[in-house]
Amino acid sequence: MNDLLLIEGLKRRDKVIFDYIFNYYYSSLCVFSMQYLHDHDASEDLVQDFFVSLWIEASNLEIRSSLKSYLFTSVKNKCFDYLKHQKVTEKYKEFFLLSATSENNPTEQYFAESELRQFIQKSMEKLSPRCQEIFKLSRLKGLSNQEISDKLGITKRTVELQISNSLKILRKELVEYLPFWLIVWLVG
Repeated sequence: MNDLLLIEGLKRRDKVIFDYIFNYYYSSLCVFSMQYLHDHDASEDLVQDFFVSLWIEASNLEIRSSLKSYLFTSVKNKCFDYLKHQKVTEKYKEFFLLSATSENNPTEQYFAESELRQFIQKSMEKLSPRCQEIFKLSRLKGLSNQEISDKLGITKRTVELQISNSLKILRKELVEYLPFWLIVWLVG
């Protein structure tokens, strides 16, 4: 089928066209993502999520290349985002496992972590609601600046500025309570 017809059908959210694209490309995209993720279930989940977002964002599509190229490039980028998020998650787990196995008093450690969480929360509350939302999407949910821009309907530059402002405020607020390396790890 002609790429232009398929792309236009997607933009119109034509279910028949979408089903055709899904059925035609799904298996290939799963195999392709396996090259990056090395996890069958994660690859299938990622490709399914990609198709859901493709359907939701269909009317806003700007495909300047072939449909096939667009699909594979998008899935590759989703794989990179997934792997980046996995690295952050692993660092977080390692940090807290290391903290949990230290010789500190567990009760004292619990209260210190609780106090730290409260202070971070208070620092976050000093951000504007929009700044908080963008920061949480970026740092906690692992979305890229472009994904946040698309999701919130704002420019990528606005997202970058909001994140930059958030980091400045949080670094300033947290500097007295945490060692420099931990501040960098948490907000950098």
